[in-house]
Amino acid sequence: MKRPNVLRSACAIAVSLSLAPIAFVAQAADASAEAKVERIEVTGSRIKRTDIEGPSPVQSLNKEDIANMGFDNLQQLLERMPANGAGAFSTRGNSQDSTANGGASISLRGLGPDATLVLINGRRVGTSAFAEGITNSFVDINNIPVSAIERIDILKDGASAIYGSDAIAGVVNIVLRKDIEGIEVNLGYGDDNGTGYDETTASVVWGVKADKGSASIILDYFTNGTLSAEDMGQFGTANQSPYGGEDFRSSRGFPGYFYVNGVKTIDPDCPADRATASGSCVFDYGPYNLTIPGAERVGAIGQFDYNLGDDLTAFLELAVQHNTSEAGGAPTPLDEDAGLTVPGSHPNNPFGQDIDIGRYRTVDAGARRWDIESDSMRLVAGLRGITNDWDWEFSAQKGRSESSQTGDRSQGWVRTDYLQTEIDAGNYNPFGGTINSQDVIDRITTSLVRQGVSNITSYDASISGQAFTIADRDIMMAAGAEYREEDVSDVPDEQFQRGLIFGTEAVSAQAARDQYAAYVEFSIPITDDFELQVAGRYDNYSDFGSTTNPKVAFIWGVTDELTTRGSWSTGFRAPSLAQIGLGPSRESTFFIDTYRCAADGVDCTALDYNTEFAGNSELEAEESETWNLGMIWAPSQQFDVGFDVFSITQDNKIDKQPLGDIYTANCGQQNSTVCERLTPQNGQTLGPISIIHSSFVNLTSQEVQGVDVSSHYGLELDGYGDLKFGLEYSYLHNFEKDNLDYTGEYKFPQHRWLATTNWRMDDFAANVNFSYIGEFEDTPDIDFDGVLDFEDNTSRAVESQLLVDMSGSYRFNDTVKLSVGVNNVFDESPSFAIGDGDSDLYGYVISVHNPMGRYFYTKVTMNF
Repeated sequence: MKRPNVLRSACAIAVSLSLAPIAFVAQAADASAEAKVERIEVTGSRIKRTDIEGPSPVQSLNKEDIANMGFDNLQQLLERMPANGAGAFSTRGNSQDSTANGGASISLRGLGPDATLVLINGRRVGTSAFAEGITNSFVDINNIPVSAIERIDILKDGASAIYGSDAIAGVVNIVLRKDIEGIEVNLGYGDDNGTGYDETTASVVWGVKADKGSASIILDYFTNGTLSAEDMGQFGTANQSPYGGEDFRSSRGFPGYFYVNGVKTIDPDCPADRATASGSCVFDYGPYNLTIPGAERVGAIGQFDYNLGDDLTAFLELAVQHNTSEAGGAPTPLDEDAGLTVPGSHPNNPFGQDIDIGRYRTVDAGARRWDIESDSMRLVAGLRGITNDWDWEFSAQKGRSESSQTGDRSQGWVRTDYLQTEIDAGNYNPFGGTINSQDVIDRITTSLVRQGVSNITSYDASISGQAFTIADRDIMMAAGAEYREEDVSDVPDEQFQRGLIFGTEAVSAQAARDQYAAYVEFSIPITDDFELQVAGRYDNYSDFGSTTNPKVAFIWGVTDELTTRGSWSTGFRAPSLAQIGLGPSRESTFFIDTYRCAADGVDCTALDYNTEFAGNSELEAEESETWNLGMIWAPSQQFDVGFDVFSITQDNKIDKQPLGDIYTANCGQQNSTVCERLTPQNGQTLGPISIIHSSFVNLTSQEVQGVDVSSHYGLELDGYGDLKFGLEYSYLHNFEKDNLDYTGEYKFPQHRWLATTNWRMDDFAANVNFSYIGEFEDTPDIDFDGVLDFEDNTSRAVESQLLVDMSGSYRFNDTVKLSVGVNNVFDESPSFAIGDGDSDLYGYVISVHNPMGRYFYTKVTMNF
């Protein structure tokens, strides 16, 4: 097939410019002039071809682009990408018991990490042993060391017809370094301008190539210190009222409140500035949290090829990773459900009679802390070859991820039965904010463990080659079959399950499934300048049935300077194993109990209430329809600009039941089995909310439309090197979920862009990057009554943020290269936000804005 000249121009630009996004570029030489040309598989297609062009939009970052960004943490790198959006998950501010502490994910188009498929070398990998946000299964990108990455491809259209489940929003394909010769050693260190946070990195890359094959081994080490909330000033407290926000301090206080003759009675020693009108003594848990927890990661990746013949190769990939980190929160919060009492005979009881403890916090036992260990293993073995000009491959994969969270007696974990025993004996004093003696604390604390395991076993076989010829045009085809088994287990400590540990958001899950699939794809050159892609895939799951998904796409070289592309496909996402097999699992949210406030005039401020979730085995798979239409104009080899309009509609979206709907329907009565309340106090109609029961449902739909713009420009400075510019811009035109319009609302800015500048002269290089996140509306529940009201009420705006990063490098000789850099050059603080009463309680949106200040780093690279 004849390739348009514009593609050759685009190729030259993509090679020379950083962050080249153009996936369809052509080789300068005519393939027919070659006796034998290697065919490769590109992201978004199974067909092996002699060029890397294709009809789907792909943003590619090579290892130089990655180095220029200055991040040794893949999550921090990917969150700067404009295609990333709401729902991305990281270790930042993540110290909940109900989530995957130590893990990180990416969420393309803001559709969630469970709608973004992450591949390694084009293959599916196992999910994290712990789910995020209770049920969101995701691939933990913290298990992929940056030093091992050759290239990152971000496919920005649906790809279920190619890769199967989870590729609704797109695909992130991590291509590992290979075909290495020699030894490369990297050492790096950086710190966050005196806050105590720092990062240390080291890696060794070794490789050898010979006639019989190749081998490469990458050893990687990464560690970071702790950025504590107490070092964050304004952004480390739950009381944001002095800064224009809400007071999200907890009603589980120190001192607390009690029930005397059935009447809620605040501790007489509660300071006046912490006593509420409803009789609670609030507590600021904020300073006890970890904004960025300390972590250490050690990994090894090996890739081996052995040529059994001219057209037959055996290959092996082996990756192991050991990660440790910490997580934690404030001291144990207790409430009425703990059933704690104080006898009238207690020597410190100021009421002189038997009383019930209401809400109280064991601050004297210390902050709760988890130690987290995660071990992952991935083994891929197979054969690839060429038979009668057909490329074929067979492989088997085994993946396993194990995670554990442990806490010992010194880490603040209090058992209620032990505490009750010490109160009954008169040893523990729960009054007046007393710090009890260490020997008493030792008798009320315990050790515990949470264990999770995720397994994947898969087999796949594929072929790719010329299927037939029509009118002198070669029709290329790929076909294959896959089989996969997956299981996940998340088991909390039995003390949680017995109700002896309070203030946790423990998760329990157990599920398994197997799946088989078959797919076929054709590349059809209709004319010299127009290529059509047609693909289809059939998947069958043991737990919810089967699905078939097609894809049609094209690329058209309109002129030598102008190329258009387009695609349409359907997609699906199977319910996660956690969503199906979830056991009783809790999380807490701040809202106002408006029913009790109206009926009894109490609890009229936002307090923290618990919601308990359970899995739903009746969930249906999510289905989607995606289309993309774009063009690239490349008038010269120095300049290109591309536009893509995209649309994704996702039906049967799986999500938590909306809390506001449950509250409205069930919490207005005392005896609801869904919204359980404690016994009302004397003279009152409703008791305090004890627990709200919820599950997961298929919502109506979720859809997103927008525009991506990519542009690159290269300039040769006579005698002063080369200057290159790049721009990636994403505009969110519309985002709707369950008939609510989130466009420009909380966590959904309409504008995100990344601009890069690179100057290179001889052995010196310098980079300046600009990362922009547009403004969006604050506070989705403006009155914090549990019902989302952002469509009816206008909140303040969370201001836009522009971060500037700078770096430079100098190569002294063939052996040594030195790099230095500063991220967040102007020490910008995160944009202030009132928050959502759920995860964002500290004056900024944790999942959108990075609170880390100015960060200096230096790296040394040595090649031997």
